[in-house]
Amino acid sequence: MGAEDAVDAHVRRLWRHRGAEPAGPRRGPRPRLTVDEVLDAAVEVADAQGLGGLSTRAVATRLGLSAMALYPYVGTKEHLLALAEDHASPLPPWPDRASSLADDLTTWGEHLLDLYARHPWLAELPWADAAGGPNQQDWLERLLEILERWDARPESRAAVVTALYAVVRAAAQTSASYARAGASGDDRAWLARADATRRVVGDLAERYPLAAALPQHAAQDWRDAPRASVRHVAEVLGRGLEATGVRSPG
Repeated sequence: MGAEDAVDAHVRRLWRHRGAEPAGPRRGPRPRLTVDEVLDAAVEVADAQGLGGLSTRAVATRLGLSAMALYPYVGTKEHLLALAEDHASPLPPWPDRASSLADDLTTWGEHLLDLYARHPWLAELPWADAAGGPNQQDWLERLLEILERWDARPESRAAVVTALYAVVRAAAQTSASYARAGASGDDRAWLARADATRRVVGDLAERYPLAAALPQHAAQDWRDAPRASVRHVAEVLGRGLEATGVRSPG
């Protein structure tokens, strides 16, 4: 199979549920599995072992196949990662309209953050290598529909999309880091170091008065800070767009 044929087969697999003829084993006995079954196993591997554990060999082992036998279903490892990324990212339904653009942006951001919380490895995948499959396109289209519905300035929309995606991904990575720290006990070590720093450097607040005076997140648990950040940034973006003039959908 040539390079162009391999790319075509990969795109067909990505869009197999949206009208594209799926690419799969064409010769020999009838395939034991469907592409969906292979990707279900891939997502399970990634959820259990993280992005570093997701490989064609690991997925094949889970399915009782050889790594070579997996190739007709998903292609290369890079194709497997892209397919698993899109497979794990369906857009959930939620009501279309809220009381403000800021509220709608916040709702979108929190739903994406929830997706990353279920599958933390998704936020580790390079953004520049996004799969570009139908589920990911659904997320982008939903965000653009929000901006269109409120008639946000066209020249601002791309920047808002980039900023909101970036903030949600960063918040998801921070949440995952907090979870790992809590599981390993590193959070206690970090808090102990912070307490020791305050004791040893007695004039810490005088040296860094602005940092010392920085208001804490409203969330009582510091682990909620990433979600609070998503809410705050979405509100700032929404209010900023509203200040330039948007119309209420209706």
